[in-house]
Amino acid sequence: MASPTVRKREETSTRDLILDAAERRFAERGFAGVSVREIATDAGLKNQASLYHHFRNKRALYEAVLARGIEPILSMVAESTRETPSDGQAVAAVEVGAPFLDGVVDYLAEHPHLPRLIQRAGLDDSRHLRNAVSRLLRPVYTQGLRFLQTARGPWQPAELPHVAAGLYHLIFGYFANAALLEAVLDEDPRSAAAVERQRRFLKMAVAMLIGARALRPAAPAGGQKSKVKSQTSKVEFS
Repeated sequence: MASPTVRKREETSTRDLILDAAERRFAERGFAGVSVREIATDAGLKNQASLYHHFRNKRALYEAVLARGIEPILSMVAESTRETPSDGQAVAAVEVGAPFLDGVVDYLAEHPHLPRLIQRAGLDDSRHLRNAVSRLLRPVYTQGLRFLQTARGPWQPAELPHVAAGLYHLIFGYFANAALLEAVLDEDPRSAAAVERQRRFLKMAVAMLIGARALRPAAPAGGQKSKVKSQTSKVEFS
């Protein structure tokens, strides 16, 4: 007879298999387009009744999938917010935010179904599912907004929610639309080289958005040097 420790490990393993299968299926077809039977089959269960041993119903499974994917991101955002300097310097904020960008890019590259899952969840017609997404994602938004407020970039307070939305699409949109990008670019955006380019782009884009790096002005006609000088500090990333 298996010991309680072994049984617990086996139970945890089965639960993770179910969550992995559900994340993949929900990301592909959304909540309404997937049956519990399909998920149970993908997870290697004998029947769907075995799935209900771990999750009360399909909705509980869906929320567990979302929570498992989002909680590590929330932890990363919270950590970057705690380390943000209180002096309001955009340069210092970017230096603190760089490790967060590294972490979240690595995490999304390792969990390619998660961005698509979140995107589909936001489009789902079920009121309950929208509420679940809001409940799980709002803390990420709140923490991110706090980071932007501390950075005190060139934006007015009323504009910061738009900056936050833009950052979300920059970070998550790349991975959520990887299939589309692959069709358009004829290159796998999830390859190691492509992800590394996206990582560098994100660091530069975030620095520009919060005012730590100015966009270089275009050279004027006639070959004359521009007299426009950047009023913000520059941050270089390795």
